[in-house]
Amino acid sequence: MDGSAHRNELRTTCAYCGVGCGVLVRPDGKGGLSVRGDPEHPANFGRLCSKGTALGDTLSLDDRLLSPRAFGTDTDWDSALTLVADRFSRSIAEHGPDSVAFYVSGQLLTEDYYVANKLMKGFIGSANIDTNSRLCMASTVAGQKRAFGTDTVPGTYEDLELADLVVLVGSNLAWCHPVLYQRLAAAKAARPAMKVVVVDPRRTATCDLADLHLALAPGSDVALFNRLLSAIHEGGALDPTYLNHVDGFEETLQAAQKQRAEVTGLSAEQLAAFCAMWLRTEKVVTVFSQGVNQSSSGTDKVNAIINCHLATGRIGKPGMGPFSVTGQPNAMGGREVGGLSNALACHLDLEDAGHRALVGDFWKAPAMAEGAGLKAVDLFRQVRAGRIKALWIMCTNPAVSMPDADAVREAIAGCDFVVVSDVTARTDTARLAHVLLPATGWGEKDGTVTNSDRTISRQRAVLPAPGAARPDWAIICDVGRRMGWPEAFDYATPAQIFDEHARLSGLAAATAGRDFDISGLTGLGADGYADLAPTRWPVTKQGSIERFFADGRFFTPQGRARMFPVSARAPVARTGPRYPFVLNTGRIRDQWHTMTRTAKAPRLNQHLGEPFLEIHPQDAQALGIAPASLVAATSPTGRCILRVLITDRVQRGQVFAPMHWTGETAPTGRIDALVPGVVDPLSGQPESKAAVVALAPHDAAWFGFAVSTGTLTPDCSYWARSRVTGGWRAELAGDIATQDWEAEARRLFALPHARCQSVADPATGTARLAFLDPDNHLLAALFVSPTPVTLSRDFLAAQLGQVAGTPLSGRPGADMPDPGPVVCACLGVGLNTIGAAIASGQATTVAQVGECTGAGMTCGSCRPEIAALLAGARQVEAAE
Repeated sequence: MDGSAHRNELRTTCAYCGVGCGVLVRPDGKGGLSVRGDPEHPANFGRLCSKGTALGDTLSLDDRLLSPRAFGTDTDWDSALTLVADRFSRSIAEHGPDSVAFYVSGQLLTEDYYVANKLMKGFIGSANIDTNSRLCMASTVAGQKRAFGTDTVPGTYEDLELADLVVLVGSNLAWCHPVLYQRLAAAKAARPAMKVVVVDPRRTATCDLADLHLALAPGSDVALFNRLLSAIHEGGALDPTYLNHVDGFEETLQAAQKQRAEVTGLSAEQLAAFCAMWLRTEKVVTVFSQGVNQSSSGTDKVNAIINCHLATGRIGKPGMGPFSVTGQPNAMGGREVGGLSNALACHLDLEDAGHRALVGDFWKAPAMAEGAGLKAVDLFRQVRAGRIKALWIMCTNPAVSMPDADAVREAIAGCDFVVVSDVTARTDTARLAHVLLPATGWGEKDGTVTNSDRTISRQRAVLPAPGAARPDWAIICDVGRRMGWPEAFDYATPAQIFDEHARLSGLAAATAGRDFDISGLTGLGADGYADLAPTRWPVTKQGSIERFFADGRFFTPQGRARMFPVSARAPVARTGPRYPFVLNTGRIRDQWHTMTRTAKAPRLNQHLGEPFLEIHPQDAQALGIAPASLVAATSPTGRCILRVLITDRVQRGQVFAPMHWTGETAPTGRIDALVPGVVDPLSGQPESKAAVVALAPHDAAWFGFAVSTGTLTPDCSYWARSRVTGGWRAELAGDIATQDWEAEARRLFALPHARCQSVADPATGTARLAFLDPDNHLLAALFVSPTPVTLSRDFLAAQLGQVAGTPLSGRPGADMPDPGPVVCACLGVGLNTIGAAIASGQATTVAQVGECTGAGMTCGSCRPEIAALLAGARQVEAAE
């Protein structure tokens, strides 16, 4: 490639998961950016996933909030901020500081997070500030603090490549942290003797890499690791020297030995194989994520894993240790500044009077919070009860993402005064706000984020702020000044906030013996901050530390680690005749959280374009649920309608649904409406992997598929819409069939006068309609059937805006090959294209499929699916 193509690139960091990939961006002169992986960033070394690759496709301003809005009317910043400050001040004066709350986000930058916590905990005098990271990794925080004395991640990403055994627990790394999966896959390819174990009730894409998949019963992780601890003792794998630095071993071992391993649902042979691999391999890394954290016993699961590493001394050394991978780009940065309601900045403890005094003196705070505030689930319950009078939500969408989402939506709607800072007014939460404040987004913001292995990276602004949008830190500080604290929030740049944070960290380390110390980064000034390279903390004035705890020194009062006796507890919700299925929720490969950003990229909507429910074939047959039909899922807290995906990836009695769809994209697909507000008693993290549900076919009178160059406005019992190149597509279903599909289609597309071609058969209930402009360009099309519509969806969507050939056929002609549903989002390579390459005999490996079609050659996230297609083809050949 010509080197000139990479001139004027700016280094920044991806907007998505906690891997924290570096990206190189360059303005394209049209308001967009070209994006590629940064080959020098230590998190990804140039790799990107499908979402990161498509960042440049997400920058359109068509849905951006561009000016402040109060009670539905655009206003100016001074009026809006004065209103916010006055309403919060009035509530505090009349009802006390605990009558107000902030709910913030792991997608804020560290500087934003820092001033939000300073304002609430040090000046308003309440700890009612919590974060959507509570839903992500709070159990890890609690477990690590119990074991280590602080919320410390012991290892680094390099350990995944240095290990001889990597155990992935409750982590679909291939889809949720794809670049780490790529690094692990590359390491295993280079060293085939490396072993990978996946512990997950569901067979995910990550299992493609596994030497052993343990499909344990939901919630039984503690039993598995208690069995492992017993085997470590029985097999002589304890490290008695390291145990001299550990308290609680005897009690913990006794609890483990009493545990019944049968509750895992695994066979004795599977348990023995896992334990043997662990015992005979010194270099073991145990990676865990939401399958561990999102549980009513999540903290105990974390400690069960840590117990095994402490007992063997396999911690803090190259290729060894427990490793939590976080879901959000700055979940770690939020932890560092005390983003959780029970924490203080720099890993200090809010409930420690000495720590409160240290921070209060440093901030010159007039009203330090005296104790822990409300955790997320309890916070919204208090909003609903009317005890929280003023609520400020920043950069997150709790009306969709919180458990018991319908109740949370009602709580926000009923609150006296709600402020939302976001990039758009078109979210379920923003639509409930009294005041909307336009914030800058990725590509416009300037600050730092910290990834899962403690690496601090810069997010840099490369595009101008659109309209009146402002950085979150500036908005928060402006409100703080208006509430009466002008000196405390007198920052002109994020560099000044970072410097204050760094100075406080040095004081916390020196005075309170905390692990988080970036005092070596104080005094950078504007230029040093601007040029800050990716840096793993701690960074003291004496130097830095790569890994913690190899030396047996911990941050507990005794300086020793603590093993905790834990016993497996079943999920709180229990199946029974009324709700016989366990619902697991999670992410999909190409979408992110509630899709505010990713849904804007057409290529990210092609792989899985609507909400779905995975159900085992035998369960589907027993319930009379047909492939591609719709299913109603009901729990004690809500109801959803989802597309059926029949697959043996889930076990009998278990179902899976993704968590991304919203009232904006698929109103009946808001899956967290089914998840109860059950939490871990220590961490407050919700149990999002083990709701109980009942299933029944949703008997729609008609099914439809539509494409349109304009925004679709469906009005039917089920719909899911997504962007495509040139417009929109939608899946539809209704309970009452219409007698005039042309009139219904004109309303759906807002095309009252466009020329219509149609074919309808009232006897069979089918209809096909295409709307054309005077030059015969396809404006929209609707296909209706009494059963799920079959046609080439991607082909039809690609015809939007094009001169229409035979749009009513819904399929390409004989001279136009149908690529099929998209498998590779990066290059748009379809299932049929890959299948043809395999059938031709030219592609018998994933690499050869890539050579023939390009699939899997960019980000690599689709390689597990390509491998599954190859395996399926080999099975067919063997059967023949």
